Amino acid sequence: MTSQFQNFGIIGGGAWGTALALVLLRAGRTMTLWVHAAEVAASINRHHENRHHLPGVTLDPQIMATESFGDLTTCDAYILTTPAQRTRTACQQLRTTTKVGNAPVIICAKGIEQKTLSLMSEVVAQELPGHPVAVLSGPTFAVEVARGQPTALTLAIKDQARGEQIVQAIGTRTFRPYLTDDVPGAQIGGAIKNVLAVACGILAGRNMGENARAALVTRGLAEMIRLGTALGGRAETLMGLSGLGDLVLTCSSAQSRNTSLGMALGQGTSLANILAARTSVAEGVFTAAAAHALAKKHKIEMPIVAAVDAILNHNADIDETISVLLARPFRAETL
Repeated sequence: MTSQFQNFGIIGGGAWGTALALVLLRAGRTMTLWVHAAEVAASINRHHENRHHLPGVTLDPQIMATESFGDLTTCDAYILTTPAQRTRTACQQLRTTTKVGNAPVIICAKGIEQKTLSLMSEVVAQELPGHPVAVLSGPTFAVEVARGQPTALTLAIKDQARGEQIVQAIGTRTFRPYLTDDVPGAQIGGAIKNVLAVACGILAGRNMGENARAALVTRGLAEMIRLGTALGGRAETLMGLSGLGDLVLTCSSAQSRNTSLGMALGQGTSLANILAARTSVAEGVFTAAAAHALAKKHKIEMPIVAAVDAILNHNADIDETISVLLARPFRAETL
């Protein structure tokens, strides 16, 4: 099947945006990579390497970065890789500086807007009305994708025919999108797994063992499914690549920004010092508060998410918070 999507605009020059530029090149597509920082654009264009966000990965000279949204006018589709809390601003810039027509917007951010409690699909629909919205999410470390190592993930979009076209456009032998129409489910999986990864990192930092991590991942998945289904998603989606798959990857490796942040917290480093030393965004820090607020709004029990929010945003003592979780009443193993 030949895809109608040939020329992509990638908005965001972090590790994931850069990795996706390589994916598109391997798939035979053209792309324009918009980056926010001049030094990132210079690194990509002059040295063919994103030294700030994806060091050590050589980029094809065909991959060129721009700081101008005006260079995105001829794109057939747009891939948003900006952090969740900056997605609305990126959409506003795209709307006011380009003639985007009805090109699909593919969301890669894994988070919930903190101020409005909106999913990213809701943000895009508000700022770019009339544009088909898709979500690309799953167990993906950007460096492995950039190196061409096998990766499977979820592409969620309501219009399945258009989804097939996008899959044909971006899919390769080693980059394998699986199609679903469950747009909210795919987003909740990606967002909540970041919060749970912070929790797993805290346990690792406190040397609480692998049994504790397995328990947290399993019960955390139950919390993810509760919220996902309350927001219109399906449990089967949360058990798939964009839910369980992403959760397992993120919670089992210190490569994860959120897990490593939790580990540092568990080892006694303050959140302020951790964030000051980083250039990358750990989405779980912002999503914890939003997810907890959504849980309360929908009267859903999410004790692990509530605990992470308390630690990150309300200066709760880590050991005391863990003790409260362990003191919860015994119950049947249900969702």
